[in-house]
Amino acid sequence: MDARIGDRIVLESDKVGVPTRQGEILKVIPHESHVEFQVRWDDGHVSEIRPAGASYRILAKVDARKA
Repeated sequence: MDARIGDRIVLESDKVGVPTRQGEILKVIPHESHVEFQVRWDDGHVSEIRPAGASYRILAKVDARKA
C-alpha cells in the first residue's frame, strides 16, 4: 500500500515488552530501494523512520466528509 500524508502508521516493535507505536505521516520520502516517513507520534514527538518490511502497517486517512 502506498502511504500518503495524513495516513496513520502503526509500527510494531521487534523487542519484547516494547509497545506498538502509532502516529500520523507528515512526509513521505521515497528512495530507490526504500521509503522513509516523517511521523508525528501520538506522544507528540516527530521523527524520520525507515521501517523494515513487515514491521509496520499503514492506515489510510479517513475522509470525514465521506464517513
